Amino acid sequence: MELPRVVIIGHDAIKVLGKEVKQTREKQVLIVSSETPLKLVGSSIMEALESENIRYKILKIDRSPMMDNVKSIVDLLKSSDIKLAIAVGGGRVIDTTKLAVLNAGVKFFSVPTTASHDGICSPLVSFPSSDRRYSFYAATATEIIADTGLIATSPYRLTASGCGDIMAKLTAVRDWRLSHLLRGEYYGEYAATLAETSVSRIVENSELIRTGSEEGVRVVVEALIHCGIIISVAGSSRPCSGSEHLFSHALDMLCEKPALHGEQVGVGTIMMAYLHGADWKLVRETLRRVGAPTTCRELGIDLDTVVKALTMAHTIRPERYTILGEKGISIEAAKNLVAVTGVAD
Repeated sequence: MELPRVVIIGHDAIKVLGKEVKQTREKQVLIVSSETPLKLVGSSIMEALESENIRYKILKIDRSPMMDNVKSIVDLLKSSDIKLAIAVGGGRVIDTTKLAVLNAGVKFFSVPTTASHDGICSPLVSFPSSDRRYSFYAATATEIIADTGLIATSPYRLTASGCGDIMAKLTAVRDWRLSHLLRGEYYGEYAATLAETSVSRIVENSELIRTGSEEGVRVVVEALIHCGIIISVAGSSRPCSGSEHLFSHALDMLCEKPALHGEQVGVGTIMMAYLHGADWKLVRETLRRVGAPTTCRELGIDLDTVVKALTMAHTIRPERYTILGEKGISIEAAKNLVAVTGVAD
């Protein structure tokens, strides 16, 4: 398994970036970011690097297709002979950098500016096609520097979304165990237990998280990084992604403007927990306490689309067995599911 060499979490953690880069003995780095993160933290990043005489180039990615941005990063890395990239931003920036450094054969640091999902540490990249979604291994961050003071200034909606992504581990683990029992798929009890521990952290600290305080943000950031590491331990996204993620991916395909990833999987977790016979009411109440969506209306997605997503979710990754089975659920069953769990409200 490949794990981050160093994880630094805390207030003003960004200030140690220059010292951490110096430890690698690299004299020049590539900063990969986007417009908003650069405005918020660009000067602090540059100051930290300049304090240690680290030269840098900056590449700002845009809303172009992911592979276009990946190519731009790879071309710059290869033409400049830079061996270390620093991804500064949210999931889009970090995922794009993961894939680029894999192709370029260099290392990268992850410097998240939001806590919206576990991609800040996970080695996986999720890539959509026309009718399904593929997840594959890219690169593991050599180091993660999470400045909780900085992340606490991001819109709270992103942190609440991160809570939804963490709660999803409750049903992901159950789907994994089910596939082990019915299909003989490898199941790692240790990784599964670690994933369930992350869920407990959000349940137990939901009221603290809702305050939007830096202390609450730290709970979410630690749990998200924990989940990313669990994927490396398991050698698979299984302990962190199950039927609730398939539901979210289906929504991504159906909606012109889907909700945030963690928001969608959070609502999916409510429904999949019901199908598993788990404590779906606890999931719903926890999401409510942290201020995350629990209904179609709060997601901003109409009921018919949610029902359709439920009926097609099993087709997104047909090789991944979940509670939805091989044939999925009927329209009538989907309508009943959204009704009984209150998602239709």
